[in-house]
Amino acid sequence: MDSFHLLVLIGAGLLFTGLLLGTLSLRFGVPSLLVFLVVGMLAGVDGPGGLKYDDFATGFLVSNIALAVILLDGGLRTRLHAFRVGLNPALMLAVPGVMMTAGLVGGFAVWLTGVDWRLAFMLGGIIASTDAAAVFNVIKSAGLRLNDRVASTLEVESGLNDPMAIFITVSLIELWQQQGGQPGWTIVMDLVRQIGLGALGGLALGLLLSLVLVRLRGNEGLHALMLCSGGATVFALISLIGGSGFLAAYLCGLVAGNLRGGASDNVLRAMDSMAWLAQSAMFLFLGLLVTPSELLSGPLLGAAVVIAFFLILVARPAAVALCLLPFDFSWREQGFIAWTGLRGAVPIVLAVFPLLADVEGARWVFNITFVVVLTSLLLQGSSMGLMARGLRITLPPAAEPRQAVPLKGTGGLIMARFQVDPGSRADGRDLHHIAAGQARAMAVTRHHQTVNARDLDILEAGDLVTWFCTPTDQDHLSEWFRAGSAELRAFFGDFTVRGDVSVADMARAYGLTDVPAADLERDLDQLFQHNARGAPVVGDRCRLGALVLRVRAVQGKKVTLVGVTLPSE
Repeated sequence: MDSFHLLVLIGAGLLFTGLLLGTLSLRFGVPSLLVFLVVGMLAGVDGPGGLKYDDFATGFLVSNIALAVILLDGGLRTRLHAFRVGLNPALMLAVPGVMMTAGLVGGFAVWLTGVDWRLAFMLGGIIASTDAAAVFNVIKSAGLRLNDRVASTLEVESGLNDPMAIFITVSLIELWQQQGGQPGWTIVMDLVRQIGLGALGGLALGLLLSLVLVRLRGNEGLHALMLCSGGATVFALISLIGGSGFLAAYLCGLVAGNLRGGASDNVLRAMDSMAWLAQSAMFLFLGLLVTPSELLSGPLLGAAVVIAFFLILVARPAAVALCLLPFDFSWREQGFIAWTGLRGAVPIVLAVFPLLADVEGARWVFNITFVVVLTSLLLQGSSMGLMARGLRITLPPAAEPRQAVPLKGTGGLIMARFQVDPGSRADGRDLHHIAAGQARAMAVTRHHQTVNARDLDILEAGDLVTWFCTPTDQDHLSEWFRAGSAELRAFFGDFTVRGDVSVADMARAYGLTDVPAADLERDLDQLFQHNARGAPVVGDRCRLGALVLRVRAVQGKKVTLVGVTLPSE
C-alpha cells in the first residue's frame, strides 16, 4: 500500500510541478510544453529525481492516447470555413512537403554524420512533420490572431501530416529489416489505406458521434467526457483496421465542432482541461524516457544541434516555399509558416518506432530527435509572437462573446452575448443598423435589466446584446463590439466602406485616374476576388491608385467590409 501511495505522490507531484511552472513560463514567452519535458528529464535517471524509467512501450501507449485527445480538441476548435480555406495548402505541406523535408534532412544527416542512409532518412521522416500539440498550444499561449489563411493552414497541416511521417518511418524500418530488399507496392498501398480509412472513418464516425451527442440531454461536463472518450474510441477503431487514427481523431473533432452549431463554450473549456492533462502527461512521460548524459555527449549533441538548425533554417523554409507557390501567400506569410513548423511530441513518439522494432542505431535516432524537439520548442516556440509581429501578419484582437451556446434543433444557430466596449463601433450606434449576415438581435441587458431588442435603438457602453447567429456571423459581430479604435484604425484604415461599393465610385470620389478600365467595372469585393488566387480573408490588402484597401469582414466567400487608408499627403 505504501508503494502505491508513493507512486501517486510522485505522479501527482510531477504533474502539479509541471503545470505550475508551465503557467509561470508563459509570462516569459517559454512554451509550457518545453517545461514539461524538462521536468520529466529532471525527475529521470540523470536528474535530482533519480527515477529510472525506460518502459518505451508504456510511454508509446500514453503518448498515442494523449495525441488523439489533443487532435480531437484541435478539430473541435477549427471552423469549417477556415478548414476549407487552409485545406489545399495544408495538403501540399502535409504530403509532398513532408517528403521534401525528410529527403533534405536525410541527405544532410548522411553528409554530416556518415551514418547508414536508411537510418539518416528514417530520422528525416521522423522529424519532418509538425506537431499538433505544439502548434495548437503555442499559438493559443502567444495570444496571436492570425488571418484565416495562415492560421488554418498551420492547424490543418499539423492535423494531416502524421500519416506521411508514419509512412516514411515504417517504410524505412521495413527496408532496414529486409537488409536492402525492395519494400514493394504494399507500402505505397499502406499509405493510401491509412489516409483513406482515416479520412472516411473520421468523418463518418465523427458524424455518428455528433448525432448521438446532439440527441442526448445531459450536463455539459458529461458531454465533454463522452466527446473525449468517443474521439479516443474512433482513434483506436480506425487504427485497428489499418487507418490513420490521428487523422481520424482530428476529422472527428472537426465534424463534432461544426455540426449544428458545434460545441458550447463550457464544453470547449472542459475539453481544454483534458487536452492540457493529455499533453502534460505525455511530455512528462517522454521526458522521463530520456537519458540526459547521452544527449550531452559532444559528437551527438553537436550533430543534433546542426541538424536542428538545418531543419529550421533550410529544409522547412525550402519545402514551404515550393509547396505554397500555387497559392496566394505573401512572402511574410510564407516566412511565418516556415518558422512555425514546430516539432513536439509526434517526432518523439515516432522515434520510439525503431526502438520497439530493435533497429540498430535506434537510440541514436531517438536522442537526435529529442535534441531537435528541444531546439525547436526553445527557439521557434519562444519567438513565435515576436516573429508574427515582426513580419506584421497579426490582426487586431477581436471581441470574444461573453457566452456562446449552440441551439439544438435550429440548424446550427448559436446564442451569443457580446458586451459593448467603450469606443467600439457599436458604442452609440443604432442597434438595428448593425449588419452581420443573418444575425438577429434578441435582447439587450442594461443596468441589470433586460429588454426586447425591438424596444431599444441606441447602444451604450456596457450593454450586453444577445444575438441568434451562425458561427460565421459571430466572427462578423466581434468586429462591432471590440474597443481600441486607434489600433483598429492603424490596421484597417481611416474609414470603412461596404464591399459592394463600385470601384468606379471610389475612383470618382478620390480623383483616381490611374485605375485600369477592367477594375472600374468591378465592386470592391470583386476587386479582391480578382487579385487573390484563393478566397479573400480578413487582413488581405491591395492598392487602388493612391488608396490602400484592406479586407475588414468576410461573409462566406464574399468581402462585406473594406477598410480604406487615405494617402498621407
